[in-house]
Amino acid sequence: MRIAALAGGVGAAKFLAGLVQEIDPEDLTVVVNTGDDFEWHGLTVCPDLDTVIYTLGGIANPSTGWGVRGDTFNALERLEELGSDSWFRIGDRDLATHVYRTHRLRCGSSLSDVARALAAASGVTASVLPMSDAPVRTRVHTDEGTLDFQDYFVRRRCSPRVSGFTFEGSERAAPAAGVLEAIDEASAVVVCPSNPFISIGPILAVPGMRQALRSTAAQVVAISPIVAGKALKGPADQMLRDAGLEVSAASIARMYRDFTDGFVLDRRDAALVLEVERLGMNVRAVETVMDSPAVAARLARAVLEMLP
Repeated sequence: MRIAALAGGVGAAKFLAGLVQEIDPEDLTVVVNTGDDFEWHGLTVCPDLDTVIYTLGGIANPSTGWGVRGDTFNALERLEELGSDSWFRIGDRDLATHVYRTHRLRCGSSLSDVARALAAASGVTASVLPMSDAPVRTRVHTDEGTLDFQDYFVRRRCSPRVSGFTFEGSERAAPAAGVLEAIDEASAVVVCPSNPFISIGPILAVPGMRQALRSTAAQVVAISPIVAGKALKGPADQMLRDAGLEVSAASIARMYRDFTDGFVLDRRDAALVLEVERLGMNVRAVETVMDSPAVAARLARAVLEMLP
């Protein structure tokens, strides 16, 4: 069974860690959001790619879900002493990743090449691909103007009210090599429990991606990141509210209805099963709050059990 997954954020990484307990990791291709990528002190930082690789490699910081376990912050502390920006918290081992990536990119390697090398160095045997080798940057339109994603998300802590998003560069981008093939040849495609606006939205904005999901013979199953009217992590609930949408798993299902065959929501939202089924989806209500590796594995098993 070959699985393709669309992913971004800590929730996706947790799910993927559970999924590789249930399938051979070599049968998994993860297509990762790169709309969060940005330049920091001259270095190319790819937060979602790194979170997926660190998590699957078993080195992610367990308390935050991002960064490297046991990392130190000597370089950041020195930057603070020098009066430089330090609002984006990068540890020393994490910093090495960005130095390596930036050097490889400047020497002509593609982002896909670098992601493969970083995954291999971390012992990850799943295929981890950026959604595109071309730069795509998420811009957040707010009541305080248009902000770069990390400025909104980290520096401003999601405080401005959001009115929309632009995925700058997406119209010129193309799926990275192997992405469309992974979707076309998969037994199933899983949309991880990620923010639909800022984690899955940039992936779908790359030309050809949404059509590939509509046309694949694979079953496409999405997992709701909203549980009982709240986002477990991040601002997905706030973004739904700002968009004038109901903060519920059903709203997520409606956003994906044009390409999704199956939908997984939390057992606390079982009352919404019939509403989502009316959208034409096969629906399952299970425990989706992944507070342990065992729960993540059970969630992955529940998704696999939905497949024909």
